[in-house]
Amino acid sequence: MDILLRATRADLPWVSVFCITPPMRYVLHLMYVFSVRFDPLGFRHAMTMAFAVEEINNSSQLLPNLTLGYSLHDNCATLGIGFSAAVSMASGHTEAFVPQENCTGYPPVLGIVGDPFSTVSIAISNVLGLFRLPIVSYFATCSCLSDRNQFPSFFEQFQVHAVIQILKHFDWTWVGLLVSDDDYGLHVARSFQTDFAQTGEGCLAYTEILPWGNDADTYSEIVGTIKGSSSKVVIVFAHQMHMIQLMTEVVKQNVTGLQWISSEAWTCVKGLHTTEFMPYLSGTLGIAIRRGEMPGFQNFLLRLNPAQNTEEKSMVKLIHTFWEHVFECRFAPTSAEWVEAGGALCTGQEDLQNIETEFLDLSNLRPEYNIYKAVYALAHALDDMLNCESGRGPFVGNSCATLHTMEPWHLLYYMEKVNFSTQFGDEVSFDETGDALPIYDVMNWQWLPNGETKVLNVGVFKKLASKEKSLHCMETKSCGIHMCSESCPAGTRMARQRGQPECCFDCILCSEGTISNSTDSTECKMCPEDFWSSPGRDQCVPKKTEFLSYHEPLGICLTTASLLGAFICFIVLGIFTYYRSTPLVRANNSEMSFLLLVSLKLCFLCSLLFIGRPRLWTCQLRHAAFGISFVLCVSCILVKTMVVLAVFKASKPGGGATLKWFGALQQRGTVFVLTSVQAVVCIVWLISASPTPHKNMKYHNDKIVHECAIGSTIGFTVLLSYIGFLALLSFMLAFLARNLPDNFNEAKLITFSMLIFCAVWVAFVPAYVNSPGKYADAVEVFAILSSSFGLLVALFGPKCYIILLRPERNTKKGIINRSSAM
Repeated sequence: MDILLRATRADLPWVSVFCITPPMRYVLHLMYVFSVRFDPLGFRHAMTMAFAVEEINNSSQLLPNLTLGYSLHDNCATLGIGFSAAVSMASGHTEAFVPQENCTGYPPVLGIVGDPFSTVSIAISNVLGLFRLPIVSYFATCSCLSDRNQFPSFFEQFQVHAVIQILKHFDWTWVGLLVSDDDYGLHVARSFQTDFAQTGEGCLAYTEILPWGNDADTYSEIVGTIKGSSSKVVIVFAHQMHMIQLMTEVVKQNVTGLQWISSEAWTCVKGLHTTEFMPYLSGTLGIAIRRGEMPGFQNFLLRLNPAQNTEEKSMVKLIHTFWEHVFECRFAPTSAEWVEAGGALCTGQEDLQNIETEFLDLSNLRPEYNIYKAVYALAHALDDMLNCESGRGPFVGNSCATLHTMEPWHLLYYMEKVNFSTQFGDEVSFDETGDALPIYDVMNWQWLPNGETKVLNVGVFKKLASKEKSLHCMETKSCGIHMCSESCPAGTRMARQRGQPECCFDCILCSEGTISNSTDSTECKMCPEDFWSSPGRDQCVPKKTEFLSYHEPLGICLTTASLLGAFICFIVLGIFTYYRSTPLVRANNSEMSFLLLVSLKLCFLCSLLFIGRPRLWTCQLRHAAFGISFVLCVSCILVKTMVVLAVFKASKPGGGATLKWFGALQQRGTVFVLTSVQAVVCIVWLISASPTPHKNMKYHNDKIVHECAIGSTIGFTVLLSYIGFLALLSFMLAFLARNLPDNFNEAKLITFSMLIFCAVWVAFVPAYVNSPGKYADAVEVFAILSSSFGLLVALFGPKCYIILLRPERNTKKGIINRSSAM
């Protein structure tokens, strides 16, 4: 299992940790990077490890009665040397040392802290991981190291998620990515494709690989790509040398207006804070390893002296080198050239407090803080292992590891479980992939008017134990919103532009009946059946409803006409009742006239069933009431016509026997039988295929037409056909009787009324078929009212005129006299 804690430089020390020596002593090995030129910061990293070891040894709570030692190694910033050193330490083939009388020999290594390079860490983990040797790196950030199958003993935390959180915080979805040509950069590119682009967090406008070495042509092409892209956010996961070459070309091509996002590898690199680069890099946002505080560290560094630690040869040599670098002197014996050139000799009595050096600037302890936590993580794991209760251990047979039986994989088990907090208040633990819970500071580069550069801490990124991520940012200046295409407004959908990344799209208005109420929708959703899209296509609203209503002008007019007709029928019925004994009423078959008026009144009232929202009972009753009422009406007219013909025939010689078939009883029976036939038709229709309310959505997409489905077309056709048959028969008989003597000429009125009736209903059929929705009901109501008014006026208008206005004609003589004929 691997442990990863990261620093801010690539050429930094790394540590091999914990060899066991009898009886109660452990040794810590440190590997550092100085290369040929002495690096004061690298030395400070080594001293951080030494400080942590000393602090642990002085603690009465952590590893009491145990002493940790350490040894220093240089990887020279080279893969081969670093790998060889790690393998040598792991195999125990390092130089023997005698720190005290109780610790001798070649101590076995139980854990390694390092390497700062991702590539070296990968190489070491591939080999030492086979032996389950815990490896802790404080700076390697390749996400590939989180693969527990490939690197089972490596612990790591990486920064891709932190950068993605920054992008999400500012709503930057259209970015460019530059990475170094190594494992670190290539795996960052792969992680961005997986965690940023493919998950829909945003899109990469381009991904470019920064070469090693002085490849001016490639850098020129890369900057040209940046300049030509519509993305103004540039993320760079690379090293200082890459950034210097990149920015040189950026200055050369004068590419301004970019928002730079830096990885931790160059966020705190002061070598980029030049008057040449800062006009372009001002406003840069980046992440840096969490700055920490280590109380007592400054005093520890000030106590350094070439005379100390004489028993550790590597430490003595390292301190001597540091001393010569800081005070620009040489320890004797030295070369003759140095003496001849007037070089000073080191006495060891020089005072570190009297010089100004970056080594003693402890205001920005970042990689050192990671080294400090790495050493403590291993110490806590060892402490937990040695505090195991016999019989309750995690190994075979509930056994525990002991001082003399412990193996590296024993410590590996406890490393996975380690959980503690530093004096600075930061929690240290590892998740199931070996990633330490990351804590990053969000930094902002600000170029001041006086030419100075300030790198301010403007936020913190934390990954909590609950797997949640949090980013707390203070107000920072940024260069606006960066995206390939603006978010689509509600009511539109995203249509990806051909040949472009997913973040480049056009906004297409949703079609009618569909909506989109989110800004990232690629499809419009259909509205439910009874709903329709709003004008903005952003919500579904109930469809408008349409039916022949009592509240609309058309419905009001038809209702008024219906009630007016019924009222007129009532008035005429009253007149006929009042004047029932007069010759005119008695001569025109008064009983049938009364029944005809009642049936006409029903015809007028049945039209009200066609107005209003259709209900089941209105749908079932409207056509039945209409059909029976009109059959009753036409039956009365037919009987009246037949009586006229019978009376005429009876007036001829030998025709008296004819009237016995047309008495009052026979007339009532005929009307009843003819009406009963229609009643049977309606009953069969209602039972077999009853009309029901129906929501018709075929006429209008955005409107529901409430209507009555007739259920059976055959039933409706038979109903109308029967009425038509009786009306046609009445018309034919009345037409034949139109020229009878004047005292029987009511047939003329019947002929005229039936002509109106038939004309109305012949015109009704095509009008009804071609009228959509509520207008079909309106046409049927209009036909009912028109035919009813036609019958009422044609049959009873002249009679009421004589009864009310010409009463002198309402006598037996007047009726017989031709001049007073109706």
